[in-house]
Amino acid sequence: MSAFPPPMPAAAKAGWWSRNWKWCVPVLAVVVLASFLAFIAGLMTLIFGAMKSSEPYRHAMARAQADAAVVAALGTPIKPGWFVQGSLNSSGPSGEAELAIPLDGGKTDGTLFVVAEKRAGEWHYETLAVNVDDGERIVLEADNDGPASP
Repeated sequence: MSAFPPPMPAAAKAGWWSRNWKWCVPVLAVVVLASFLAFIAGLMTLIFGAMKSSEPYRHAMARAQADAAVVAALGTPIKPGWFVQGSLNSSGPSGEAELAIPLDGGKTDGTLFVVAEKRAGEWHYETLAVNVDDGERIVLEADNDGPASP
């Protein structure tokens, strides 16, 4: 009989997750958060891109940038802000738009308000006005009867 006990079986080697969870969990959390933020940014870019390519937006910006009173109040250059607010619904020959477009001028800022309705394929503007940050309101166009001029 031997004085030595039999050898102990080798301890099972820890799995990959047991060895690496301390760095894997934060990396996964960052990847999930970055993916979520990228999705939200892409969605916002798509929505604002659709608004900025619409006829009411382009017409209103062209009118505001060409209007002498707006240029005098805001200064040059007049650039649209990034965060357009409102709604735009267009389906074939009908639609409606209610937009608030931030304007950045050389002297001060303002907001361009657009309320329009599309009837028989033509946009009719009920409200097209700029509110300057100092409280002044400049009405660009009141078009209730005829089609809008580009």
